Amino acid sequence: MTQTPFGWISIFRLGLVQMAIGSIVVLTTSTLNRVMVVELALPAMLPGALVGMHYAVQVLRPRWGYGSDVGGRRTPWIIGGICALGTGAVLAAAATAWMGSNLAAGIGLAIGAFVLIGCGVGAAGTSLLVFLAVQVSERQRAAAATIVWLMMIAGLAVTATVAGHLLDPYSPERLVAVTGIVAAGALVVTVFAIWGLEKKSKTPSMPIVEANPEGAPGFAKALMEIWQEPSSRHFAIFVFVSMLAYSAQDLILEPFAGAMFGMTPGESTKLSGVQHGGVFTGMVLVAVVASGIARGRFGSMRIWTIGGCIASALVLALLASAGHVGRGFPLTATVFALGLANGTFAVAAIGSMMGLVATGRRNREGTRMGLWGAAQAIAFGIGGFAGTVALDLVRLLSGSQLTAFSMVFALEAALFLISAYLAAGVTRKERSRALGLTTEAA
Repeated sequence: MTQTPFGWISIFRLGLVQMAIGSIVVLTTSTLNRVMVVELALPAMLPGALVGMHYAVQVLRPRWGYGSDVGGRRTPWIIGGICALGTGAVLAAAATAWMGSNLAAGIGLAIGAFVLIGCGVGAAGTSLLVFLAVQVSERQRAAAATIVWLMMIAGLAVTATVAGHLLDPYSPERLVAVTGIVAAGALVVTVFAIWGLEKKSKTPSMPIVEANPEGAPGFAKALMEIWQEPSSRHFAIFVFVSMLAYSAQDLILEPFAGAMFGMTPGESTKLSGVQHGGVFTGMVLVAVVASGIARGRFGSMRIWTIGGCIASALVLALLASAGHVGRGFPLTATVFALGLANGTFAVAAIGSMMGLVATGRRNREGTRMGLWGAAQAIAFGIGGFAGTVALDLVRLLSGSQLTAFSMVFALEAALFLISAYLAAGVTRKERSRALGLTTEAA
């Protein structure tokens, strides 16, 4: 049967799945967090630990990716992952409501629920990215990555707004009901978007069993094979370091604006909005420009990834000096520039990931993407916490808030420079070894 090319409508359909994932995740990481801290007056570390747990369990992403490699199908893993994510979200809402009357039982249920949430995000997200990566052309890659990620952001924003209205006046029962509605809606959207798409894909996946008559290798062996590929290993390290730098600023920027520039909570929140606007602009910029100039296998994505890392480092270096300059420093413009650089780097890195996923041993795309997804999840899980720890530690040792903020921003800038070096190294390895790895895989 002739396979039809993957067009923009199909890419948009995959974006709907990413939107569904975002719509559920925002309730578990933001809404339930607020209810625990404000309505239930619980320590902020409780929701922080639960969210960290949902990142920690995603270290299993390679295993879920391997599972989709073995069967050669991504659709069951995407739908199954959304089912697990939605179920986990409803259980987490029920657990939060239960905490009001039985704290210990509620926390116990919440632990299991957030583990299930992490499993769902990891299983659905890994197979979705693999499916997208192997179906789009090199010229589509930047735009496809941007479309899918902006649709996820849209899912976050729309769900947060609509759910916010539906939750007033707040009650535990209303919280569970709204979460259930969102989860059910996300599942319906996912099934509608993904159903039948894999059958008409231009490059259908071959199960490992068919590609290896001697039988599929065990997971440990398959993962070791991926780790031994220089480009896969170095890209995993790049993802970890760059996402560590990317996430370490999340909990630092608003306190910095308040402490060093006297901004009110409302003003610093608006500043955060300026940063997100920059991220959006950077993503769109890469999609529009890179899609028109893409040439080689890795091509413009390499330039945008390295350039985004270097630009992020330069802007963070400026922020490190901002406190010394004082009120005359153009903080708003600099924060927008940081968002622009971050958005450029992020979508280019995703595009690079999509380009590299099929490089190396055949029929290992899910395992390979899972390895990189695990590196990202671990980095996000520790990034924000590590940034706050570094801030407190330097402030304790130096006795100066200004020195503490400056040192943390400088450290993040250094991490981005290391990331740029690693990204360049990944490209060299990919170019020099691609032929050898392809020959070995055959």
